[in-house]
Amino acid sequence: MEDNNKQYLASMTIMGALFFIFGFVTWVNGPLITFVKLAFDLDTDSKAFLVTTVFYLAYFFLALPSSWILEKTGMKKGMAVGLITMAVGSFMFGHFTTARNYTMSLVGLFIIGSGISLLQTASNPYVSIIGPIATAAKRISIMGICNKVAGMLAPLIFGILVLKDVDQFETKVKAADPATKELLLNEFASSIYTPYLIMAILLLIFAVWITRSALPEIKTSDVNKAPAGAEGKNSIFQFAYLWLGALCIFVYVGAEVMAGDAIGTYGKGFNIPTDETKYFTTYTLIAMAVGYVLGLATIPKIISQAQALKISAILGILFTFAAVLTHGYVSVVFVACLGLANAMMWPSIWPLAIEGLGKFTEKGSALLIMGIAGGAIIPKVYASLKDDYDFQWTFFALTLPCYLYILFFAQKGHKIGR
Repeated sequence: MEDNNKQYLASMTIMGALFFIFGFVTWVNGPLITFVKLAFDLDTDSKAFLVTTVFYLAYFFLALPSSWILEKTGMKKGMAVGLITMAVGSFMFGHFTTARNYTMSLVGLFIIGSGISLLQTASNPYVSIIGPIATAAKRISIMGICNKVAGMLAPLIFGILVLKDVDQFETKVKAADPATKELLLNEFASSIYTPYLIMAILLLIFAVWITRSALPEIKTSDVNKAPAGAEGKNSIFQFAYLWLGALCIFVYVGAEVMAGDAIGTYGKGFNIPTDETKYFTTYTLIAMAVGYVLGLATIPKIISQAQALKISAILGILFTFAAVLTHGYVSVVFVACLGLANAMMWPSIWPLAIEGLGKFTEKGSALLIMGIAGGAIIPKVYASLKDDYDFQWTFFALTLPCYLYILFFAQKGHKIGR
């Protein structure tokens, strides 16, 4: 029994480190939007938001191939492959950004997203089924805290290393003649090279550590067994709640990225200086970390996973209304508070959507990972529309339906087809 507890704690520690890593890489996208707009001299926010578009589209295109890879390699080796893929993408992004080749820089981001897609496809069901499914939200909350702590640090570190005194730099660039402007932008773009090179090296080191670690292999079909009467199902199309859960992940991630990565652009709509908006993502992630702590304290002792999701959706609706009805820093604070509403959504949606899939757990997990593409679509629509329509009401019109659907899934959707 003691050995089992030690193995469980060791596994959770390793998984926590893994979630910290891809949390850092993911949440640096917020300030990265500001960086690429300036470094590549982009004339619209919509072009800069291609950062999130290509990153999250990787989940859509690579999720199913990831499930096939995991069936061949197992989860442990699959995680190492994901880390190596991220390292390749990090090196490419640093190299081509320094060369100010935006197209190839986006390819690098797509490769990073592909690696994280493989990691997510393996790690989320792994954490869900390493213990009882009824307490999965609690374990995912622990992983979420690791992820969001990394997310809090990412904008701060990026701001110090890359975006220091960015407002002064923007003023200098605007006043420069064409030749001087190019020199300034080349120097600014090259500041990304060393941080991403270091990131690539650390990812490779962690990949080696994962392969040599004591992390046990888990066969999902044995652990996440189908309930009585469902063993005869022969297709994931027979699990309606899974598909509704995938759509729920889609709208949730879209809303999460709006609150986390788009908050800086939202703040600039009120003419808040870039030297301040570059840290706004951190505020959202602090709110998310608070939400995870509350989830740890209440699930499943006080409320169930479904009840947590329902409460989270209602909070999301209330904060969305509050954001559109206020202005300036107050409105930004309510957008950051969406982090609190969003915190327990992923930990609650995931186990509700994969429970009882049995041999279809890997493919079901891949389907849910494909839903992460909501982070590519919804913020990009926001960036495209906000130049023609009021940015606050555009934000409201895109996020409110997301929270309304999440409320439906929490109340009824996760029960359909069980």
